[in-house]
Amino acid sequence: MDIYDIEIEKRDGKKEKLSKFKGKVLLIVNTATGCGFTPQYEGIEELYQKYNKDGLEILDFPCNQFGSQAPGSDDEIHEFCTLKYNTSFDQYAKIDVNGDNETELFKYLKQEIKDDVISGIKNKMAMKGVEKISSSCKKPGDIIWNFTKFLVDKEGNVVKRYSPTFKPEDMEEEIVKLLK
Repeated sequence: MDIYDIEIEKRDGKKEKLSKFKGKVLLIVNTATGCGFTPQYEGIEELYQKYNKDGLEILDFPCNQFGSQAPGSDDEIHEFCTLKYNTSFDQYAKIDVNGDNETELFKYLKQEIKDDVISGIKNKMAMKGVEKISSSCKKPGDIIWNFTKFLVDKEGNVVKRYSPTFKPEDMEEEIVKLLK
């Protein structure tokens, strides 16, 4: 099985296969509207605006597993993001990224890359603290918190996993390389 065999659920409840994105660079992220990292939507949207025409797709999956920071329906979350952060990429249905109900996509992503890229000692220390309070992070490779970001190349290979503290704009150089 590869990433393109996986089916994901859209906000309207319809399913689609990731094969729809063959040949595209994917930034896959679990998000929340009430998280300290929520302002990263601005940087994610900037990347989308800049590189979507070149083949970058954003796959945004709201997740309420971390401090209940993604309350509300899928449509309410989408409305919040479009009004507050002017997001133009679509969001998918709310999911679990860890535990008994984790989606097939995040199970696959976590198997491919178990460790986050974390920049700077301050961020490493912050993520160690977050990991201790994350009640759904129980085994190696689990997602620690919202705004963990996975980068997938045009062939469907998971090439990087970035920590929630890693700013979207700091991924730009890697995205540009993958788009070429």
